[in-house]
Formats: sequence, structure tokens, C-alpha cells
Amino acid sequence: MKGSPDEPQCGFSKETVRILRELQTEFATFDILSDQEVRQGLKEYSKWPTYPQLYVDGELIGGLDIIKEMHSSGELKSILGSKNGDTQLSLDDRLKSLINKHPLMIFMKGNPSTPRCGFSRQLIAILGETGLPFDTFDILEDEEVRQGLKTYSNWPTYPQIYVKGELIGGLDIIKELKDNNQLVSTLKGE
Repeated sequence: MKGSPDEPQCGFSKETVRILRELQTEFATFDILSDQEVRQGLKEYSKWPTYPQLYVDGELIGGLDIIKEMHSSGELKSILGSKNGDTQLSLDDRLKSLINKHPLMIFMKGNPSTPRCGFSRQLIAILGETGLPFDTFDILEDEEVRQGLKTYSNWPTYPQIYVKGELIGGLDIIKELKDNNQLVSTLKGE
């Protein structure tokens, strides 16, 4: 959208937010005015020339005209139905599930083959040296998880490393453990 839910920068974005709030749907936004590359790239990616663009579970629904049409027919409410009524508890449940998806779980920007920040790149290099199996979650793909995990774990940055469901910390902690020859035993949960 243009702007944020509390400060939309165009009438179409304002109306979209109004409809989503009326349906009591939890949603995350991205201000396309803050990033020209995303603004232009998303138009090409989605083959949709205008903003706002509404996505549900990664699928493009459309712009305001389609949103209004689906809202008046009741179809939008049914599409969002699984999202309506979500509470912080359900986000917490989702986070717990993700954290425990693998004994060594990494929340990072990008993925092991294409890390999207220097900290994630360094972490993957260090983990590669250990030879330990791990799983990752790309926090750039899910804004709800990205923001929710910061609060849930009380850790404001990424990457975040979890061992058997417990937060170990970020890259600085991993480097410290490596320097103290405690990295492998910590990552194994010993």
C-alpha cells in the first residue's frame, strides 16, 4: 500500500484498510513508497499495475475495485475467514510450531543458498563449518512472523537461532560460542 494503515498516503489504500478493519482481519502492510525497487518490481511480478495490492496466503487477490466487489458480495469475508478472529495466542501457537519445526531452527533473511543480509550470510557459513543439520525460515516472506517473533522471543534482530525450541541468540552469540569452542555442543542441545 501507499503509506501505513494509520497514515495511508492515498484514498485507495485508506479504503482498503477500512474494509479490512471492518472485517476485523489481522494484516500486515508494506509501504511501497519507501522502496522504489519493490514498488516497480511488484507491479511486474504480480502483473498488476496499481496499488494497493491485497495478498492472502501469498496469492494476489487484486486491487481496491476487486476488494470492494468481493466485500459487497461477501466473498472477501469468506476468503479471509480463516484469518478472521485470529488472536495473539494463535500467532504464538504458530511461532511455537515454527520454532520447534527442527531441533536447530534458524530464522533469517533469505535462505541458506541465497542469504539476503551479511549477518545471515556469516551465520550460514559458520553453521556450514559445523556440519550439523538445520532448517531455516525466511522472515522476509512473512511479516507477521517477522514482527511477532521479535516480541515473542524478546530479541529485536535477525538472524535468530533456536535449539530444541529455545532461543540461543543471534550471530554475535554464535561467534562467541565458536570462539569458546562451545558452538557444536550448544547447537546439539547438550
